[in-house]
Amino acid sequence: MNRTARLYALVEELRAAAPRPRTVAALAARFEVSTRTVQRDLQVLLETGVPVRAAAGRGGGWSIDPDMTLPPVRFTPEEASALAVALASADTAAPYAAAARTAARKIAASMTGPASVAARDLAARIVALPPPFDPGVRTAVEGALAAGTVLRLSYTDAAGHPSVRTVEPAGLLTAGGRWYLVAWCRTRRAGRGFRMDRITAAAATTEQAPARDLAGLLRGSAAVGAVRPGTLASFADPVTDRAADRAANRAART
Repeated sequence: MNRTARLYALVEELRAAAPRPRTVAALAARFEVSTRTVQRDLQVLLETGVPVRAAAGRGGGWSIDPDMTLPPVRFTPEEASALAVALASADTAAPYAAAARTAARKIAASMTGPASVAARDLAARIVALPPPFDPGVRTAVEGALAAGTVLRLSYTDAAGHPSVRTVEPAGLLTAGGRWYLVAWCRTRRAGRGFRMDRITAAAATTEQAPARDLAGLLRGSAAVGAVRPGTLASFADPVTDRAADRAANRAART
């Protein structure tokens, strides 16, 4: 059994035993490898974000949280390649890119056979330029969206005029290969779209922002026809019922 297959089988072995722990010695005997090899494999799983944990003492060992792991998922080579491309794209400019990278490692660790080979081969042939904005800005925007808190922005509009805005984040818009933060702007007292690469600085606050309706903020803007990407349809309802081809390339208004 190669290492990739063993890592996958190790996760499933811990899942089957959960919540009871398995000792390193028992796992080594199960997979017919040395205890040192099992310890290295468990360390790899930890580093890739798999929720394995160790308990010391009598009756201790390694276990996994079954509520934090996916059951076995079988991908076709085409599906695996699509995931590799999508996650590689997210590595450049998309919000939550760091989470996308850890997700990619988890998916890769779980795949075996032709799907794994196809994904790894394609991933090795994709390169990306660095994101066109400060990673610190992206981190602040991600945190504010996740926590529902107010955000302070330093922003430069299309005409090159700088301003400082206090905003209540509502969501993200992608159009024309660019990303926008859609928010209620307290300075302008209206909904606005802020192009991520024009945000020169972003500072998080602890103030909870009022809930804002994303579709409502887009109403009346060039992005009024925006719809949720098809790949996200299984997670939530569409933003609007309008056709996707009406989505605008210009969302930033100042």
